[in-house]
Amino acid sequence: MKRTLTLLVALLAGSTWLQAEDWPEFRGKGRTGVWNETGTIDTFPESGLKVAWRVPLKAGMSGPSVADGRVFISDYDETEYLKGTERALALDEQTGKILWTKEWPADYSAARISMMSWSGPTATPTVDGDRVYVLGRSGLLFALKAATGEELWRKDFRQDTSAHPIVDGNLVILQLDSEDGGYVVALDRMTGGEVWKMPPLSNGIGGSAPVIIEHAGARQLLIWHTQAVLALDPATGRKLWDVPFATYGDVNPGLPVKDGNILMISTFNLGSMVMQLDDDKPGAKMLWRSREGVSDVDTEDLHALFSPPMVKNGFVYGICSYGQLRALNVKSGERIWESQSPMAERARFSSAFLVRVGDSDKYFINNDRGELIIARLTPERYEELDRIQLVEVTTKPYNRRRLGAVSWMHPAYANGHIIARNDSEIIRASLKAD
Repeated sequence: MKRTLTLLVALLAGSTWLQAEDWPEFRGKGRTGVWNETGTIDTFPESGLKVAWRVPLKAGMSGPSVADGRVFISDYDETEYLKGTERALALDEQTGKILWTKEWPADYSAARISMMSWSGPTATPTVDGDRVYVLGRSGLLFALKAATGEELWRKDFRQDTSAHPIVDGNLVILQLDSEDGGYVVALDRMTGGEVWKMPPLSNGIGGSAPVIIEHAGARQLLIWHTQAVLALDPATGRKLWDVPFATYGDVNPGLPVKDGNILMISTFNLGSMVMQLDDDKPGAKMLWRSREGVSDVDTEDLHALFSPPMVKNGFVYGICSYGQLRALNVKSGERIWESQSPMAERARFSSAFLVRVGDSDKYFINNDRGELIIARLTPERYEELDRIQLVEVTTKPYNRRRLGAVSWMHPAYANGHIIARNDSEIIRASLKAD
């Protein structure tokens, strides 16, 4: 009711601020990377961004989520090598006041971890109504009361669980790795009890996150594991279809993206695959994939790493292996244009997160130099409108980089603001137009 009254006052005052929206999970509602708000800035104020608050934070690769006036985030404080304390925090969205914290010991040496695990949790908290689901890097999943942080239940998977949990109806769904292979499990969101479990794959899941789409009259849970893109019935775990695509070294930290009946994935080493979804029944077929044997240095189409590409009206926009922002024809893979400008340097693993504003051609781009860029991406060109330094870079890049550190944390866009973090603080800044 309070938010409704606020928006009504803004409308009566003739404001251009017409729509507000929470950001309850990784890449926003539906994991689309689309911010459906109006009245956002096209250029930054000459005096800089108006920062509402800054709050100290520990290390972590997880992004923030925002729901019902609260910001949720997780972090890690190392006390000895590969051991320390993980915690979940809830902050007041308007003031940054810490409302509650939940702490637990974390032993990364006992988990099946990647080389970047000591940077802290990687999974963004997922909010569903009065609950928030937090996945620690060492394999602990918590169901907490969003208002108080009270623990409702926990599950200990004791393995590398880097993917963001997803909620569908009464289920919390995770894709996990074990010594016997990758698998998917659905838990009762109220009790944590197992509802269904997919038989283990002979291979691993990798680092991708589950996504749920609706197509051909059916809800389809997309699982991109290290050998294929797999679709399951989210209610039962029954296999609907799969399309083979083997990754290199289990590296697939992106996630499938959908536009109409087009579905796309992209990896750093082996490039991309574009599929066409069956419009009559659950199913998919490959339209094209990157040519095998192409080096990740001398790429032809798109070899993305952390940043999922954006697909719109027959065109793909994405960050390639050495930081090249590229536009492709989605149905053929033909490269239309390329720009190195958003990243400012050509470097291995260079990346950025693209967030589109509604159905427009306007994008907010968070590059791994800690900058926030406003740009228009069209089939004709990359048009930069403005850029500003948003956060300091603090994460080890594991390769030679000009700044000596990177920012690889996906921010949240909610209620006229951006919420971003690094390994020392989390900030909220206004993106509202006057």
